[in-house]
Amino acid sequence: MISALLVLTFCAGISARTIPPGVMKVNDEQPQCAGVSTELSEDRTQTWNGGVRHDFQYEGRDAIVVEPQQAAQGRPWIWRPAFFDAFPSVDKALLERGFHIVYYDVTHCYGSPKAVAQGTDFYRYVTETYRLSEKVTLEGFSRGGLYALNWAIENPEKVACIYLDAPVCDVFSWPGRKQTELWKGLLDAWELTDADMDSFTGNPIDNLAPLAKAGVPILAVCGDSDRTVPYEENMEVLRSRYLTLGAPVEVILKPGGDHHPHSLENPEPVVNFILRHQSAYKPYVHCNVRGSLQNSLVKFEKERKGRVAFLGGSITEMKGWKDMVEQQLKQRFPYTEFDFIEAGIGSTGTTPGAFRLQHDILSKGKIDLLFVEAAVNDHTNGFSPLEQVRGMEGEVRHALLENPETDIVMLHFIYDPFIPMLAKHQQPDVILNHERVANHYLVPSINLAQEISERMEAGEFTWEDFGGTHPLPFGHTFYAAAIAHLFDKMWTGISPDASIGPHNIPEQPLDTFSYYRGDFIDLDAATLNKGWKYVASWHPDNSYEKRRGFVDVPMLEATQPGNKLTLDFEGKAIGIFCTPGPSAGILEYSIDGGKFKRLDTFTSWSSHLYIPWVYMLETELETGRHRLVLRISKEKNPASKGHECQIRNFVVNR
Repeated sequence: MISALLVLTFCAGISARTIPPGVMKVNDEQPQCAGVSTELSEDRTQTWNGGVRHDFQYEGRDAIVVEPQQAAQGRPWIWRPAFFDAFPSVDKALLERGFHIVYYDVTHCYGSPKAVAQGTDFYRYVTETYRLSEKVTLEGFSRGGLYALNWAIENPEKVACIYLDAPVCDVFSWPGRKQTELWKGLLDAWELTDADMDSFTGNPIDNLAPLAKAGVPILAVCGDSDRTVPYEENMEVLRSRYLTLGAPVEVILKPGGDHHPHSLENPEPVVNFILRHQSAYKPYVHCNVRGSLQNSLVKFEKERKGRVAFLGGSITEMKGWKDMVEQQLKQRFPYTEFDFIEAGIGSTGTTPGAFRLQHDILSKGKIDLLFVEAAVNDHTNGFSPLEQVRGMEGEVRHALLENPETDIVMLHFIYDPFIPMLAKHQQPDVILNHERVANHYLVPSINLAQEISERMEAGEFTWEDFGGTHPLPFGHTFYAAAIAHLFDKMWTGISPDASIGPHNIPEQPLDTFSYYRGDFIDLDAATLNKGWKYVASWHPDNSYEKRRGFVDVPMLEATQPGNKLTLDFEGKAIGIFCTPGPSAGILEYSIDGGKFKRLDTFTSWSSHLYIPWVYMLETELETGRHRLVLRISKEKNPASKGHECQIRNFVVNR
């Protein structure tokens, strides 16, 4: 006994004086809950998936603590009350990320009050001995879910989050009276008779209020065809009641899945859920809570249909945060039929976004939730503060005027030039300008640039680790996690039975000339006077880069000086959505017979890319009918190979 104690004490790096009397004590009596070993070998230290595993007994029950090679900030831990090392993909992944993996065997105790009290004693021991976080992540597989939930209900202030897998939530469903031996075990553990069960009050599904009040997040992985612990009698009931209490709960449903196998082939969704709910993670998240996201929650849960749109540049277009958020929404609303509109186009900011909003998003139907981002492109493309406000207000106000019930979330991403500014605690002007719009319309926003800057400054990772402007999957997880935090903040406390109502739209815009009436004008509205031609499927025969949506599509094209077109339009602003590439020319244009003005369309990127670009020709016209005359100049940018212009759309602010 002494040698075993010394081995455990040495390997855990603690003093023997810190071990309370209950540890290593061999209980000669069979515990109330069956299946608890009282044997103790002399050498109880070994390795487990790269960590140091300590096996011991606490108050007569088997216990295991696996220490990571290097503990993560805050010393987080996950606690299994049953089935150690069964389907351990999540535990392995968390161990690699610096979590302690903890087990205390109450497998056959059915979440009884006595076992819950013993678990609380064990919690105190491991948090003090191993200096673990005061907030634990609970992991309940099958009957382990019954214990995890009941312990959390008694100790909500000690819980960071709960991960359940095919959990027992109602003892009348499992084990149920028909399984006589298991039912007897439950009665013994609870010290009840069968008659007492007619007034039983120990089911988690009947006691969720303390957890909901504390806002403890729950994630469950379940098979929808579980024949052992039926989903519809257990987790489905818990989810419905927890949501009604306004608490955060997510479910990953496995279609056709039975009770086994547990977990997921790829544990990433579960791991990301757990990571983002750790105490040490949250201080870096900068969510600006404004207005409400109630409409989307009620729509998704009550009507079980939802249309979600993503408007932005290449960071939105690429595979990453957007796809993760789509997965999050499916987990939060597993019965909802979603229509996701992915309208990211590389290199585009708020000005093109405001004009393509109608065609690319609003024309698809009523939008319930809209994400907008453009800080990076509005900055790198050199849009003025005036344009940054007009563009972002164009997106937000137009969306709300089209459907006042639309919930909107504004995002600010990071790229290289922002890093030194943020390191000096200076917010980039473009973020401040977009925030003016968010404040005016009470749109919630997330300053992801600030978060990533602070995490890098704290040494969590480098810019290269993150992946740069276009993040690696690792970097995108931070973007998606911050959005999940915003959902948690703004959806917690809202019942699905709440009402849907219009957002308040300020009577006056920030800028009268903001592009909130932005739209496209069809190419065939133009009169091709000289040299211009309509190309039904434009595709230049060269190897220069091209953007999706701007190749193999209709274009108006001119290639020679003097080529001219005319466009009659109605509105107070006019521009062109073009693709200035290696041969981009200089344009000359006149409105309503006025003096011709000059526009060099060659950009900093044109030498290697046909870049999607909106040039606004006039932005403060009198509302009414106007005529545009556009021609190719004889002059040429020295860096350009020619005099070309390709127009994908005319843009108008009506």
